[in-house]
Amino acid sequence: MKQTELIEGPEAFHRFDATMGALLAVPASTLARRERVYRKKVEANPNRRGPKRKVKPSASPDPAA
Repeated sequence: MKQTELIEGPEAFHRFDATMGALLAVPASTLARRERVYRKKVEANPNRRGPKRKVKPSASPDPAA
């Protein structure tokens, strides 16, 4: 197993700050799009564990018919 070097002091803060800046630089719309794609992929898995979501009808039935 590779031993990682422990970094403390101002350099640690600068590394953390740079990482958080890069992470938070992703637009919220991109994160939402990625989440939608991921949810769609998860819902398509018939073997997934846990409760299954109910399938919503594509269109409401016509009450006049």
